[in-house]
Amino acid sequence: MKTVKIGGVPEHFNLAWYLTLKDGEYKDEDINLRWQDYHSGTGAMTEALRNGDIDMAVILTEGIVKDIAEGNPSKIVQVFVETPLIWGIHVADGSEFKTVEDLKGKRCAISRYGSGSHLMAYINAENKGWNLETDLKFEVVHNLDGAVKALSNGDADYFMWEKFMTKPIVDAGVFRRVANCPTPWPCFVIAVRNEFLEANENVVKIILEIINNTTIDFKEIPSIDRMIANRYALELEDVQEWLTLTEWSQRHLDEATVTKVQQKLMKLDILSEQRPYHQIVKNV
Repeated sequence: MKTVKIGGVPEHFNLAWYLTLKDGEYKDEDINLRWQDYHSGTGAMTEALRNGDIDMAVILTEGIVKDIAEGNPSKIVQVFVETPLIWGIHVADGSEFKTVEDLKGKRCAISRYGSGSHLMAYINAENKGWNLETDLKFEVVHNLDGAVKALSNGDADYFMWEKFMTKPIVDAGVFRRVANCPTPWPCFVIAVRNEFLEANENVVKIILEIINNTTIDFKEIPSIDRMIANRYALELEDVQEWLTLTEWSQRHLDEATVTKVQQKLMKLDILSEQRPYHQIVKNV
């Protein structure tokens, strides 16, 4: 049996992986797929791919494109979630800040440099016409729990994280969401280490076939909304709204999107050099 280590965030987007693992679908194909939760997100997963701690990752598009362009020996093999990620922009509930404009020049909590929360802070700043050198300040908080602590203690002023995962914290009166900032491209892709992909391309194909067979009909699974709400401690109506906004994908990441992501990161001055499509994507 071939062991394959895969990482992802422990969030509702990845429930399909849990369901296919629970049903033993990979073992039926002689694959021992081992899932690893990465609570701190993209930056931790890019590091794990570089170190060989995992073979595959379900990861934010902009984060892995940036890291591959900077030398991560991996390839994107497929889009996983087609729709944008809706990032909520949050402040402490008792904060004096009322609008996004109030956050200009304030301290943004991020999980780590190169993470989604870091890159999206730049995209939000550009959307608002801020000076990217003087109007952005960062405080590394590692994960969502760290952000709760930092905002509550006044060690940081705002924090960007997926809107629905932070909704319970907003409902509890810990965070207040002042705005949303969607990604300008499909939010999640599947990436594989080059060394593993070259030696096990057929195994990767089988894994993609299994997960795609589940995601293509994901919304039709009986009581899927209740399952998500219970597993991730979300309100049922929030899950139902999220399901209407979210589309999974079974397609390759196209060249136009790779170019768009790199051009945006270059414009934001957080990527120094673009790479050709074939160095970032491999269609298996």
